Amino acid sequence: MAKAELVITPVSSKADRAAFVDCSYRLNASDQNWVANLRSEEIAKFTPGKNPFFEHARHQLFLARREGRVVGRISAQIDELALKQPVEQGMGPGTGNWGAIEAEDAEVAKALIDTAEGWLRREGMTRVLAPMNLSVWEEPGLLVKGHDHSPMVMMGHHNAAYQGWIEGEGYTRAKTLYTYDLDVTKEFPRLVQRIVASGEKNAKITIRNADLKHFDRDAGIICDILNDAWSDNWGFVPFTAEEIAHTGKALKPLVHPELIRIAEYEGEPVAFMMTLPDLNGIQKRVNGAKGKPGVLGLIKLLLWLRRPNPADMRVPLMGVRKKLQSSRLASQLAFMMIEFIRRSATAKFGAKRAEIGWILDDNQGMVAIADAIDSQINREYVIYEKAL
Repeated sequence: MAKAELVITPVSSKADRAAFVDCSYRLNASDQNWVANLRSEEIAKFTPGKNPFFEHARHQLFLARREGRVVGRISAQIDELALKQPVEQGMGPGTGNWGAIEAEDAEVAKALIDTAEGWLRREGMTRVLAPMNLSVWEEPGLLVKGHDHSPMVMMGHHNAAYQGWIEGEGYTRAKTLYTYDLDVTKEFPRLVQRIVASGEKNAKITIRNADLKHFDRDAGIICDILNDAWSDNWGFVPFTAEEIAHTGKALKPLVHPELIRIAEYEGEPVAFMMTLPDLNGIQKRVNGAKGKPGVLGLIKLLLWLRRPNPADMRVPLMGVRKKLQSSRLASQLAFMMIEFIRRSATAKFGAKRAEIGWILDDNQGMVAIADAIDSQINREYVIYEKAL
């Protein structure tokens, strides 16, 4: 029996946007390792005026339907800030993106990708990097290894079939992103312990907690270091002041001073490490399949946010100012921040494991640090490219 006709239409209303978000919940409901984010937050993510990404990006969302039933979705977007970056750093003029792909089958995936590519071409793009959901700062890449366990907070999880469907459309790997799993109940190797101990004796080095009484100030310091530290990285796009404020507000319920450290050298902030309790662990238990916790689930979520114990940890961001990169001091500061946060995570939050990343496969400095503390790659994400 022939399948019903497939129809792709642009998202043009609140109802369409709701259907766009709900499509993800329905198509992933049977995957025990997929985690449903709060539906309200997902709606906001794809709504101009609620996500500052759209202040510097053109976009179009698309839905795929058969006989009126939603069977897939995709976003196509062009980040104006990404277009201004050097070509050798991955983005640059003519580079657009698509992402947020969900598809019931290969036919749907092909039609959605073709539609996104067509929109990008009409907007003048000559190359695509994908998937990006929605930017390199949110959920970049497609999960290709690690489908056997749930992702941590702010990381994506995808149907394993998507890899073949995307590669079948002529896409090749541009970059691989790694996440590293770490047993934080174990002390680090003796060499790392000696490096940390040496730094603790150095009066020029201060590793301080983030200050919640001056949250906006410290958020600004962190993002200033971040934009400097990452500015030469592949795929870098500047984080705007509006995105800093928006992200700070969104993450504030997950912020605990002991888990976010700022390193100062001779009084100057030169490095930071941000660690978040793994919100996905509690969300998986209370959000249900549709991202809508019931009253009891909401109470459990709020209580957990107030005192997340036990809670495993994710390190989404680290950075050292460029002028110190490749120096012994940069490595020492990194090891010190990791160790200080490890102590707090286990003592106060009952953490047993942490995840570091994502880390670019060719970021030799961070890969070396991950190896030195005996962490292991547990998931891989691929960002693909294709000429349009």
